[in-house]
Amino acid sequence: MPGDISLVEIMKLVGTEIGISDWITVDQTMIDTFADATLDHQFIHVDPERAKAETPYGGTIAHGFLTLSLLSAMNYSGLPKIREQTLGINYGFEKIRFMSPVKCGARVRGRFTLAETRLRGANMLMLTYEVSVEIENERKPALTATWTTISQFDPKDRPEGA
Repeated sequence: MPGDISLVEIMKLVGTEIGISDWITVDQTMIDTFADATLDHQFIHVDPERAKAETPYGGTIAHGFLTLSLLSAMNYSGLPKIREQTLGINYGFEKIRFMSPVKCGARVRGRFTLAETRLRGANMLMLTYEVSVEIENERKPALTATWTTISQFDPKDRPEGA
């Protein structure tokens, strides 16, 4: 569904899957860069030889938080842009569950179902999504979560009667 959509239109899509992102390849360079940024150098992420020898994964796996952080990029490629939006804000997550490891070299993508919308103040729309991150050719998702974002807009663009 990417493209653009109005505030009124998106509010009518509660209960609908409204986006599927592009695939993202999670390679060792991405994993290593994330390890450096977060200071999490556990061998299951950064040592391919040891991970192959000592884990059931056959090699390294992505950090769960790396997979979660990719939702920002997935949002940009998978969700429609709200025409009136002047700023998007990450409000937070509920019920994050890491279901399956993302093996080095795997491709992942996000699926977004709009669970709720709520106007807040004169210039904000809170959007809550049920999201999952799929792993290509795997039955179970890498993660599932409930994600709330805020779309800020000019108060003059607030839908009438809302």
